[in-house]
Amino acid sequence: MNLLSQLEERKNKNRKSLAVLIDPDKVEDASELLQFVRLCTENKVDYIFVGGSLITTDNFSKVIALIKTNTTIPVLIFPGNNIQIDSNADAILLLSLISGRNPDFLIGQHVLAAPILKKSNLEIIPMGYMLVNSGAPTSASYMSNTTPIPSDKPTIAACTAMAGEMLGLRTLYMDAGSGAEQPIPQKIIRKVARSVSLPLVIGGGLNSISRINMALEAGADLIVIGNALEKDQSLLIEATEKIHSLNASLDVHQ
Repeated sequence: MNLLSQLEERKNKNRKSLAVLIDPDKVEDASELLQFVRLCTENKVDYIFVGGSLITTDNFSKVIALIKTNTTIPVLIFPGNNIQIDSNADAILLLSLISGRNPDFLIGQHVLAAPILKKSNLEIIPMGYMLVNSGAPTSASYMSNTTPIPSDKPTIAACTAMAGEMLGLRTLYMDAGSGAEQPIPQKIIRKVARSVSLPLVIGGGLNSISRINMALEAGADLIVIGNALEKDQSLLIEATEKIHSLNASLDVHQ
């Protein structure tokens, strides 16, 4: 089963998932990365995303190679631009920034990446990417030169998500941005989750178990944590325990 089918099946069964996001620019010590990957494996993290809004080092391929040789957790590229491609990964999230009006991130970067992706063995996962205002400018909004969806406008978010689904996108990622001050409000997650049938990924500002719980309760199918783990890796253990508990309760009632 490919990863997109897996995401869709988990969505249909109401099973929750967890991904960790690794920014190659922040990897300075291979042994620390290896230790973190082992922690992910021990706690049965579902997916590892690799990428960032701006890559300024030559770590990208090295990080993917190290992860792939030390775990069986699927590695998905979370690209900030068309140069973040590596065939050693399992899949790439082909992000179309549908919350903005910058054609470069709607289709431009994709055109440049298409011939490379066509020759690669990467699974392509078409994904509508929606930035939501988190209270302060983020790297994603700055680098994409787009305005995030206002955090008090759930109808705009829902209509954007519906348009993405109608255009044929297969997954949705709502992001408050790396290092966001505030997570995406429950009312927006809930409105979008009820408006589309696509697997819904939520990231940004999920730096506590209470915020993670709120996202899951509102309808997130997959949550992504990144920056928060740089400060407190125990959050990874709490998050996986919560998700495994939710999924186990489903098994009991089936």
